[in-house]
Amino acid sequence: MSLVIEQTQPVPLAANADGVIRVAGTRVTLETVAHAFERGATAEEIVQQYPSLGLADVYAVLGYILRHQAEVAAYLSQRAADGAAARRENERRFDSQGLRARLLARRA
Repeated sequence: MSLVIEQTQPVPLAANADGVIRVAGTRVTLETVAHAFERGATAEEIVQQYPSLGLADVYAVLGYILRHQAEVAAYLSQRAADGAAARRENERRFDSQGLRARLLARRA
């Protein structure tokens, strides 16, 4: 019996219209998997934490992360910068000073 080695197995990642990369067929982002792996989680632990992921898909994504470290780091850095900009904009638009008092007053 001979083993057929597939060279063209696609990485199960897909970008949505906003440029957010997710594990294909799930809502779990590349960012989520990458950060879990950076914190020391194994593929099995990631699957336990996110049951919508398949073990083979997580291993494929981790392989992609390891093979494309510079590109993934740049993507994660851009996502962090975009998130920080969105937080600043929201804080500018929606003053949180006295929020608790306003909510309690509204309740009364």
